[in-house]
Amino acid sequence: MSLVFKRHSVRKFKDEKVSDDLIENLLKAGMQAPSSCNSQPWEFIVVSKSEDKQTISKMHKFATPAAGASHLIITLGNLNRARVIGMIEQDLGACNENILLQATHEGLGAVWLGFHPIEDRTLKLKEYLNIPDYCIPFSVICVGWPESKGKVKSRWDKSKVHFDRY
Repeated sequence: MSLVFKRHSVRKFKDEKVSDDLIENLLKAGMQAPSSCNSQPWEFIVVSKSEDKQTISKMHKFATPAAGASHLIITLGNLNRARVIGMIEQDLGACNENILLQATHEGLGAVWLGFHPIEDRTLKLKEYLNIPDYCIPFSVICVGWPESKGKVKSRWDKSKVHFDRY
């Protein structure tokens, strides 16, 4: 549980490249996620070119951290692999969380930028990266060395827990 309590969103990064080995570790962690009927419907695009990160950072007002990240991991949902289409968001959510937790483990900073299900965001990403129609651009995860150490706040709220019935 220690990683869960250390993880926080990092939006500002040092101008220092993350190694390919560490990026691969994040992707391996993502691929270990549970998925509906073990369909593993994920695919990834790893973006490291400055001009691409700049363009993606302007796709919506909350995407600005993409410009300063070392890498972007675009999480895609492959509709041809998903056995239960209605569960693909859950599958990709678990995949994303594994990536974020592995980033914390590696000492990296990361933030999950939501794209799906907001159509104008997903269309921009689809067009720019030439993503095929059978793939849903689910999210962009910005990864890099954190500019500073952030403070993690406890989100525990006992009033949100109900036993047996509401």
